Amino acid sequence: MSAPHTISGATPKPLFDYDKHWASCFEPAPFLPMSRAEMDLLGWDACDVIIISGDAYVDHPSFGMAIIGRLLEAQGFRVGIIAQPDWHSAEPFKVLGKPVYCFGVTAGNMDSMINRYTADRKIRSDDAYSPGNAPDKRPDRASVVYSQRCREAYPDVPIILGGIEASLRRIAHYDYWQDKVRRSIITDAKADILLYGNAERAIVDVVHRLAKGDTVDQITDLRGTSFILNEARKVAKAGYFEVASNDVDNPGRVDAIINPYVMTEDLPSCDVEKSNPKNQAANPASYVGFTKEVVANPIVNVEIVNTRTVDEDTQIVSLRPSSTISKAIKHRMPARDVSVIRLPDYDQVKDDPVLYAHANRILHLETNPGNARAMVQRHGDRDVWLNAPPIPLSTEEMDYVFDLPYARIPHPAYGDARIPAYDMIKFSVNIMRGCFGGCTFCSITEHEGRIIQNRSEESILREVESIRDTTPGFTGVISDLGGPTANMYRLACKDPEIERNCRKPSCVYPGVCDNLNTDHSHLTQLYRKARDIKGVKKILISSGLRYDLAVLNPEYVKELVTHHVGGYLKIAPEHTEGGPLSKMMKPGIGAYDRFKQLFDRFSKEAGKEQYLIPYFIAAHPGTTDQDMMHLALWLKKNGFRADQVQTFYPSPMATATAMYHSAKNPLRKVSRGSETVDIVKGEKRRRLHKAFLRYHDPNNWPLLREALKSMGRADLIGNAKHQLIPTNQPLNKDSGEYSTARKKNSSVAGDSRKRSSTPPQPKKGQILTQHTGLPPRVTGAKKQSS
Repeated sequence: MSAPHTISGATPKPLFDYDKHWASCFEPAPFLPMSRAEMDLLGWDACDVIIISGDAYVDHPSFGMAIIGRLLEAQGFRVGIIAQPDWHSAEPFKVLGKPVYCFGVTAGNMDSMINRYTADRKIRSDDAYSPGNAPDKRPDRASVVYSQRCREAYPDVPIILGGIEASLRRIAHYDYWQDKVRRSIITDAKADILLYGNAERAIVDVVHRLAKGDTVDQITDLRGTSFILNEARKVAKAGYFEVASNDVDNPGRVDAIINPYVMTEDLPSCDVEKSNPKNQAANPASYVGFTKEVVANPIVNVEIVNTRTVDEDTQIVSLRPSSTISKAIKHRMPARDVSVIRLPDYDQVKDDPVLYAHANRILHLETNPGNARAMVQRHGDRDVWLNAPPIPLSTEEMDYVFDLPYARIPHPAYGDARIPAYDMIKFSVNIMRGCFGGCTFCSITEHEGRIIQNRSEESILREVESIRDTTPGFTGVISDLGGPTANMYRLACKDPEIERNCRKPSCVYPGVCDNLNTDHSHLTQLYRKARDIKGVKKILISSGLRYDLAVLNPEYVKELVTHHVGGYLKIAPEHTEGGPLSKMMKPGIGAYDRFKQLFDRFSKEAGKEQYLIPYFIAAHPGTTDQDMMHLALWLKKNGFRADQVQTFYPSPMATATAMYHSAKNPLRKVSRGSETVDIVKGEKRRRLHKAFLRYHDPNNWPLLREALKSMGRADLIGNAKHQLIPTNQPLNKDSGEYSTARKKNSSVAGDSRKRSSTPPQPKKGQILTQHTGLPPRVTGAKKQSS
């Protein structure tokens, strides 16, 4: 069992220690009600909380609405669900009546735009989180649309915004689908408070406070929350001392953190990042007028102060070339628990990609709940405040959440309709949360955090037994025992003090940190106990395997390969070349080679014919055409033919997305003259990078021949073994048209007919926007160059 995480000496109140609300006199519901008829059967006259979700309601701990709903039910609240409501009017949002305390709004388990559009901005014809795999069940930017309809239905009911869509859009963020920077989602949704990350702590505290009579404006102190500063909230935050984000990236000589983005190639150990208690207690007043010192690549905050109307105590943050000033200021930083970092405001970052990259870097700098500071960002004449990230759950709290009385099946209202996302996970068990890998294209760290939160062995094994005994169709095979990664269970920093103060974006890049405990024995023991459960024939591991950690534990690899691989094991090297890998923060291909040696050896010893299936990304920032060519040669040399191609998808708030938008590298200090990144934009170049991954497809050969000749590598065209593609095109295969795996199921973004057979018709004078649930329109905007 893990001890509760502590921050600055404070231990958070455990989830199971709250006094229950009066409605705990009701028995747990078989399913959280979706209709007034179900409420009547339960004896409820009203719901205390109503959750609005873009997903179908599956009462399973892999679905966010089920976790939050069952958790609040365990606290004694009556919780109703409105799943995938028709958003064209407010009436569907009234089916359960007026909630006593609040609406909880979420787009679902996925960002609604990623759920509905491919990486090529084409509309998907299916939705794995909908009954019957049906599209058209949720609008674009579902969190915004649902919040606005809730406000229309009951204007005086507080709206709590949560889920991954809200979490990843909590500040001004680049939006791939509109190709522009959008405001914080809380300003568009007009919600009262936003909960980011895994929000169990925050949602329990918020609803209990509302039940005790607090107004939502009085709730300003909870970690993992964001809100717009009104006059009442400004008073509550008056004791904070504002620090400009440029000063955060130029830490002072007496700041506790020596280098915010120290990498392991720079220093042998992150022991240097241990805090100095004396410095932590620094008087905030010492931040003002501290001795000026010359620093490299200065970033200053005076560029546009005379052109803007701001509060006198608000700093303006912007970048200027170092040649324009002679000195910048290194400050003594105030104590972190009374500091708030002023990010560049929305009006600045929307027009300045370099400043956007700087803001993104600062955001990722402040992700460790042990040392993160609050942040504030101005949007027009309002400030959006973000409190520090939530404190991770202890093992006991994780068990409490996952042991709640889930039905583990979809709501009966769906009848026999198949929900593909449920089919994928109904025989799987989530054993942990979080990821310390820090891959720049992934949003797990931004949402779940990099500190691993583990369930106990006992809780996990109980769930396996529950699947065996209660889940329809169980044949004895557990499809997965994992989480965001397969093999980070019970891995953590060896020193809690270092963990609280470390600010590295990854514990495993560019190499595994010396302070990371990489012992896989707990996981190996769990596998053995799980497969010994009566009635369990096989346990497969389907979560993504972090193979650079696995190779440090040959016994674990042997256990995995001998007992838990169903013929194929999927892993994700993502690339073979150092340039793109450094922008992904992924290990070199040598780690894959070492893992493959172990995999082949143990498969042979077990007498099994098993194969590794590597996944790669095309068109990631930092990838040149030559990089893709070398990857294609590696694939051919190793006999791999990719049937499905994964193209880089710029998800909100990811570091790689900041690279894509700004052509800057936020992994290093950002300035006007700092490192630029090769960005793959334009249809022609994205097609080429995908074509290199599918070098074996004759439809791609004309495009590849043209590219190889222009790259001066015509020597790779021919029929010899060492050459990439043949000289001649086969009969009936000479069109050269590239076709993605999903092309037949997709439409161009402007084709609303794919979304609905009866698309909503605009009223006279109505402006069509994505908030109405319509796809992006062709606006005549300048096309991206290829």
